[in-house]
Amino acid sequence: MEVLRGGEKVELVGNPPMIGEQLPKFKVFTGDGEKVKTRDLLGKPLLISVVPDLNTPVCSMQTKKFNQETDQYSDIRFVTISNNMPKDQVVWCANEGVKNMEVLSDHELSFGYEMNLYIPNAGYLARSIFIVDTDGKIIYREIVPEIHDEPDYQAALDFINKM
Repeated sequence: MEVLRGGEKVELVGNPPMIGEQLPKFKVFTGDGEKVKTRDLLGKPLLISVVPDLNTPVCSMQTKKFNQETDQYSDIRFVTISNNMPKDQVVWCANEGVKNMEVLSDHELSFGYEMNLYIPNAGYLARSIFIVDTDGKIIYREIVPEIHDEPDYQAALDFINKM
C-alpha cells in the first residue's frame, strides 16, 4: 500500500488489516518500558490512534484531540502508538498535559510490521486510526492518505457513538 508524504508516494511494508480482520499479535511498550501485547489491549472497545512522531505538529494535535475526548467515552479504551522511545513519550505527555490517553511505543517496530503500517524509507508509522471490538476484530479503519494531514476525528467519534 502507498500513502503520500508531502505529496510524494511512499510504500508501507504491506497492506494494513481490513475491517473484519483480527488485530494481529504485536508488542508495544509503556512509558515505564513494560511490554504490552495485543491481548493486553482487549476486553473493551479500543481506539488506536497511530502517529509517526509525537514531536511533530500534526501528531501532537492528533494525540491531544483524542486525549480531550477520552472522558466522554469511559467504555472505550483510547491508545496512541508512535515510534518514539518510551521515555520520550513520557516527557512529551508531561509537557503537553496528556494524562488520559495511553501512549505506547513501537520503537521495536513489532506493531508497525504486524499491522503493515511501517514505512521503511521514512522510518516511521503511517498515520491511521483503528477501532477494534472487545474480541480484537477491526471494526473501523482510516489510513490517512497524506501523512501530513490530520485524520477524520469526527468520523471515528461518530462511529464510536453508534456502537
